[in-house]
Formats: sequence, C-alpha cells, structure tokens
Amino acid sequence: MLRQFCKRFFCLPYWKEKQRDPTLPDTRQAYRNVLDIAVPSVAEMLLISLISSVDMMMVGTLGKEALSAVGLTSQPRLVVLCFFTALNVGVSAVCAHRKGEGRRQEANQTLRISLALSLLLSLALLALTLPFSEPLMRLAGGTDDNAQNAAVLSQAVDYFRILTYSLPLNALSLSICAAQRGIGRAKVTFQVNVLSNLINVAFNYLLIEGRFGFPRMEVRGAAVASVIGIAAGFLFALLTVCGPRSPKRFLQLSLRGSWKAGDSLASVLKIGGNAMIEQIGMRIGFFICGRIYFALGTTQFAAHQICMQVLNLTFAFGDGLGVAATSLVGQSLGQKRPEWAVAYGKICQRCAVVLSLALMALLALGRQFIAQLYIDPQTTDAAQVVAAAARTLVVLAFMQPFQINAFAIAGGLRGAGDNLYVAVVAMVCVSLIRPALVYVSVYVLHFDLAAIWVMAMSEMALRCLCFYPRFVSGQWKNIKV
Repeated sequence: MLRQFCKRFFCLPYWKEKQRDPTLPDTRQAYRNVLDIAVPSVAEMLLISLISSVDMMMVGTLGKEALSAVGLTSQPRLVVLCFFTALNVGVSAVCAHRKGEGRRQEANQTLRISLALSLLLSLALLALTLPFSEPLMRLAGGTDDNAQNAAVLSQAVDYFRILTYSLPLNALSLSICAAQRGIGRAKVTFQVNVLSNLINVAFNYLLIEGRFGFPRMEVRGAAVASVIGIAAGFLFALLTVCGPRSPKRFLQLSLRGSWKAGDSLASVLKIGGNAMIEQIGMRIGFFICGRIYFALGTTQFAAHQICMQVLNLTFAFGDGLGVAATSLVGQSLGQKRPEWAVAYGKICQRCAVVLSLALMALLALGRQFIAQLYIDPQTTDAAQVVAAAARTLVVLAFMQPFQINAFAIAGGLRGAGDNLYVAVVAMVCVSLIRPALVYVSVYVLHFDLAAIWVMAMSEMALRCLCFYPRFVSGQWKNIKV
C-alpha cells in the first residue's frame, strides 16, 4: 500500500497531465531537471544563511548586547533591500520566459536594464538612508533609556552605517544573480555566494576580535567583513556575464548592446511592481514585529534573533525550490507547454513535503544543541537565552510543512507572472495579520516567546492555504509576460 501511495504521489504517469500531453519528460528526467536548479539554489541560500548564522555566532561571543545590536539592524536592512528583491523577481521571470522562447537578445536587454535601474536606485537609497542611520535604528525599537540599551543602539548604528556603503555593489550583484537563476544557471549564483560568504567569514575571524595583527573592531569588524565579501561577490558575478567566456553563454553584458528600455522594462516593472507590493508590505510587517519583539527585553530579543537565524536557514529550502519552480514554470510557458509547467510545479511541491518533514524532525530533536551554538555560555544570561530559543524552535519545527510548501507554490506562480495574487496574499498576511497577532500576544495576552511565535507563524499556514488552490485552478497558464 505504501509503495502504491508513493507511486501516485511522486510519479508523473499517475498524474492526469501525463495523459493530456504525451511529450512530458519521464519521471526521472523531470525530477532531474528540477533538482539541477533546486539543489544549487538551496545550497546557495543555505550557505548564505549558514554564513549569516556563523556571523551571528562570532558576534555572539561578545555577548547578548552585540547579538541584539546586529539583530536590530536586520529589518531596516531588509526594508532597503526589498526594492531590489522585488525588481529581481521580475528579472528572473522575464529572463526565464525569454530563455524558453529562445530570445537571447531580449534576455540580455533585460539584464542591462535591470543593472541600470539597480544602480540608480541603490545610489538614491544610499543618499537617503546613510544620514538617518540612528533614527532608523530608533524606529526599529532601539532606545538609550538605560546603559544596556544604549550600548545596543550605538553598536547597531555603527553596523548599519558601514553596511550601507556596500549597497550599490550588493544591488548589482543581486540583479546579475537573478537573471542567471531565471535562465536556469543556479550554479553561477551558488559560486558567487560561496566566494562572497567565505571571504566574509575569514575577515570576521580577523576583525571581530583582532587576530594576526588586524585591529579588534568587534561589531564594526563584522560589518567591514560583510562589505569586503559583498565586493568580492560582485566582481565574480560581473565576470560571469562579461568575462572572456561570456560570448559563449546565453547572458552576456556588453556596453555596445542596446540600453533602450523597450518591452523589457515594461515586462520587468509589471512583474516587479506587483512583487514590490508584496515586499514593501512584508518588510513593514516584519519591521513592526521586530520592534514589538525588542520590547520584550534584551534576553528575549537575543533568543528571538537565534530563532530568526534558524528560520532563515529553513527559508533556504523553500526559496531554492521556489527558484526552480519560477525558472521551469517560466521556461515551460515560454515554450508554450503549460502542462510541463503544471508538472514542474507539482514536482517542486512534492520535494517540499519531503524536505519539510525532514527539517521538522531535525529542529524538534536538535533544538537545544542548535540554540547553544549561537551564544557563548559564559556570557550574562546565556542559559535563559538558550532555554527560550529552544522552546521556540519547536514551534518553528512544526510549521515547516506550511512554510516550505508556501514558498515552492509561490515560486511557480511567480514564474507564470501571477505575481499580483502572490503579492496581495503575502501583504495581507505579513503586513496586517502577523503584526496584529504579535501585538495581541505581547501586549494583551502577555505570552512568552514560544507562544508568540505560534501566533506569528500561523499566518504562514494561511498563505499556504491561499496559494495551493490558486495553483490548482490553472488560471496562471494564460498570463502574458
């Protein structure tokens, strides 16, 4: 019975789409096509999250104040980056369709336009955010009402200011990687981020505590290390589209190519504009939630930051499958093969189920060990921080099936250009429902951190329940990109 269930669940011949379109690849090849994109994408995002976690662990050796300071900057940084995240959703989807249509010139025009937009936007945001670093940290919840909070605020401002200088290079690198993911070259973006993050870790080791003659810079050293890593990643990303081997590749950046906006700009802005609604709404929601969490106190907020780091690690699996779904659904629709798009979307969902169950077991069983990795046990209140984080990781474990499936299904809808629906659902859930639930949990019900996370993560289940019927309906097959 189990074998028959697995066949019906995982194998294409048991799906009705196979009967309607006999040109579908066999089950083995279809899964291989998904995994060829998903595995390097998951590896890339997992590496980024792992390095971020290592970064946080290294900062954690300085104590809970340093841990809270870096955590305080996370939402303001993501608010700034959300504009590029939204733009790059459009870049990936458009490049995927152009690859499927075989229109190399238009794909390269999309890349050039996205780089020009990213550069202009990043310079504008750099000029706007740099002078207001301290007000932004205060808006995120930072205060100087006592010595401990004042130390957190001061370190957060320093960290944010230094990182802001790397914004143009970061934005350009993100655009190149988005285009490469769209055409299915996820291995390139993996290599870019491997280099960037390894350099980041190396300089963290040298600069946080001052080793081998380097100055001890503590939290500022972690920021400088991140800037160096981002710069190295940008240079490598640039070489993938304008290096000596680039003429043989589908994407090639050339100054002599057309820089006119044309249809490429309209297509990117159409999809990216919808994604912008989603990103701004989500960032506002997370920003509000972060401010509320900071009001719990340094100990609880440090535990929250540990759980957020683990949450980012789990996002890597959902994001990676979402990238595969975006690329293959987009390419299939560009080739006028909607049943292929349906099949690839379903395969990504099946992979999401398997991954989420494995992650659920890992987090539930290893919660204490995982929490202990992020803070030096000799620092003040470390035991309380670990205990609160371990309890909260149980909540995160049991939300994995909803979380990873939501990301995978949303990726397929984005690949089809159905971004407006995804954006509206995400915006309502994250910018309205989640902050309201967190506010009630903290200020009305006075829950502990784990119970607050139960309320906050429940909106992820709602997102999943909204995305799945939309994908099954097939309305996205006829969207023109």
